[in-house]
Amino acid sequence: MEFGKFSGEFFKTTGAAADSQIAAAEHALGLRLPQDYRQFLQGTNGGHGWIGENYVMLWGADQLAEYNMSYQVEEYAPGLVLFGSDGGGEGFAFDSRTDPATVVMVPFVGMSLADTIAVAPGFAAFLERLQAGALF
Repeated sequence: MEFGKFSGEFFKTTGAAADSQIAAAEHALGLRLPQDYRQFLQGTNGGHGWIGENYVMLWGADQLAEYNMSYQVEEYAPGLVLFGSDGGGEGFAFDSRTDPATVVMVPFVGMSLADTIAVAPGFAAFLERLQAGALF
C-alpha cells in the first residue's frame, strides 16, 4: 500500500521517521512493530486529520512509548500497543497477543482488554477501512 497518498489537504503528516526512531520505539515498547506500520512511519511518521470520513490522530515513532506509558496500557490492557486515537475517547492499538497483530479500538477511560473492538486484521487494512468510510 502506498502510504504517502494519505498526506494532503485533509491529513497532515509530520515527515518521515528515521530507522533509529523506530528502533528506539520498539526497544522502549519491548516488541517489533508490524511491518506495514513500520513502513507507514518511514513514509509519514504519523499525522492527524481526515482519512475518508474518519478523523484520526496517528502518533509518530517518537510518541509511541511515551503515550503508552502515560495511558498505563501495560497495566490496564497488557498486550495492546496504542498507536493513535479518534481525537476523542477511543484509542487505536495493535493487539500483540495475536499473530499478526490485529488493530483494535479501546476506550481511553476504563481501558481494558474486555472492551476492545476488533477493527482490522492489520494496519494496512485499517487504513483501507478508514479510507472506504466509517469503521463500523
